[in-house]
Amino acid sequence: MLKFVKNHMESIEGIAAYPIISLVIFFVFFSVLFWWVFTTSKERIKELSELPLDDNQPKP
Repeated sequence: MLKFVKNHMESIEGIAAYPIISLVIFFVFFSVLFWWVFTTSKERIKELSELPLDDNQPKP
């Protein structure tokens, strides 16, 4: 089965760009996530962590 898929994919022109694009998107996403985690204040993280338990907000 894998041999059939491999042979079929090799016959498509320009298919090598898709793994590169996927890797770039993956790297950018996790780089931005890493940056956000280390630049967010502790107060904001505490506020977000308590959000599901907060019953004081009016319900729409």
